[in-house]
Amino acid sequence: MTNLFPRPRRTPEQLRSHRWFGPDDLRSFGHRSRAKQMGYATEDFAGKPVIGILNTWSDLNTCHTHFRDRAQEVKRGVWQAGGFPVELPIMSLSEMFMKPTSMFYRNLVAMEVEETLRCYPLDGAVLMGGCDKTTPALLMGAITMNLPSIYLPAGAMTKGNWRGTTLGSGSDVWKYWDERRAGNLSCDAWAELEDGIARGPGTCMTMGTAATMMSIAEALGMSLPNASSIPAAHAEHARMATRCGRRIVEMVWEDLRPKDILTKQSFENAIIADMALGGSTNAIVHVLAMARRAGAEITLEDFDRLSLTTPLVANLRPSGEYLMEDFHDAGGLCALLERIRGLLFTEALTVTGKSIGENIAGAEVYEEKVIRPLDQPLAGQGGTFVLRGNLCPNGAVIKPAAADPRLQRHTGPALVFDTYAELKQNIDREDLDVTPDTVLVLRNAGPLGGPGMPEWGMLPIPKKLLKQGIRDMVRISDARMSGTSYGTCVLHIAPESAVGGPLALVHTGDLIALDVAGRRLELLVDEDELSTRRAAWTAPPPRYHRGYGRLLLDEITQADEGCDFKFLASAGETPEPDIF
Repeated sequence: MTNLFPRPRRTPEQLRSHRWFGPDDLRSFGHRSRAKQMGYATEDFAGKPVIGILNTWSDLNTCHTHFRDRAQEVKRGVWQAGGFPVELPIMSLSEMFMKPTSMFYRNLVAMEVEETLRCYPLDGAVLMGGCDKTTPALLMGAITMNLPSIYLPAGAMTKGNWRGTTLGSGSDVWKYWDERRAGNLSCDAWAELEDGIARGPGTCMTMGTAATMMSIAEALGMSLPNASSIPAAHAEHARMATRCGRRIVEMVWEDLRPKDILTKQSFENAIIADMALGGSTNAIVHVLAMARRAGAEITLEDFDRLSLTTPLVANLRPSGEYLMEDFHDAGGLCALLERIRGLLFTEALTVTGKSIGENIAGAEVYEEKVIRPLDQPLAGQGGTFVLRGNLCPNGAVIKPAAADPRLQRHTGPALVFDTYAELKQNIDREDLDVTPDTVLVLRNAGPLGGPGMPEWGMLPIPKKLLKQGIRDMVRISDARMSGTSYGTCVLHIAPESAVGGPLALVHTGDLIALDVAGRRLELLVDEDELSTRRAAWTAPPPRYHRGYGRLLLDEITQADEGCDFKFLASAGETPEPDIF
């Protein structure tokens, strides 16, 4: 094996925690005595790596209900390897229950992670996450602080079931809700679906944002091999937690840090994996933010460039047929990456201390229906395309594999909704002036307009069209879309309408042209008319005047820049705390 990381092993005196516990002075006396107050002996912590276990467990985060147990299993591994584990709670980003959106708080958690790692006597960290925005938040904070860190994915829940039909969380919710709105599903059947779609701990079991981001963390090199696909309820997941505990202790002695791992090549590997998986469109915003933290030059163009050369080989919902449990049994991410090895930068370093090429060497695909052969892909190009045009000069995204092929070259009249509340109030009106050719438009749903860029991008099909059998139509917005969603939805339009982007100038009845293959989105209105509209446009008033909401409005960047805070993504390092 090539020695990719040849630094000499650290000594106990070189540990960061030695500054707290090692000196013979009054302050360190206090640190040691307070550790003993908790029942620890000197030999428990003296000269050992102190490992922070950043636990995002919460009674209101359904994806992480097993994390109390997993934290104990991580501790077991840390003790086994000769480290000193300390569990630290981190704000939990519950995709289901947080409003206006968990994305609103992603950067807040990134700040909390960075400052938690900085202010405590920690030498390394195990990052416990999985629910959609938790993964990027943990990694963003860990990248900036740059202590040795390893990411433990929560794992997906096992399959859902209803009357013998396999259910996938999110994707089947949308599907059956449309059937109920169309009058094709009874209240009793809907209640049965509610009982059967989420039957245990873990994240959505489709290739939604949670599974996508867990897979991306592994492809980046920040997780142990195949950690991303293990179902949360499996005993193997507990064993993986213990392995993470053992490995992080070795990483501290090796002084192997996130910025040693996270290069432009590792981010390109992550993008390639995302495209081969048919991952969530949300991944683009998060990868851009993480790359900026790591100092890697990644732009929207990199996603589009790599999508052109990466086949979609994972047959997973919502683009395909199967679920994460099937994907794991088929060989998991290692098998998929080995299948597309020729596209990867195989020399990229990982938390194992080995290259990703070494990690995946010999991995087998056990089920060709789930991980398709290269000559029989689900689609010849990657799962996400980047669009340009006068309606999205800084870019927009679409997931063509989850969209109706007949709509991917389409021109139709706009039906504009200024807010999601307006859309919800009117979408089921029987007299709504809409046809299957209409392009539904939602604005004021971006990073500032939402605020926080909520997952409103899968605009509901009008009820009158559902009754006619219509199940997809072109929908565009400056919002995001759940990774479990599907349909011909153009998302992340940048700049957003709330800052005066072209989406703010669209009128109902304007023709909009979508050409997915040509990567174009155009508003068919002449420039003189657009100039007149632009001169008459006024910005909406700010929604927040204080607190975290005001900070978000003042600092958040646009979707094509990752929606990070400007002052967090800036150059320069924060100094280590003084210990007096």
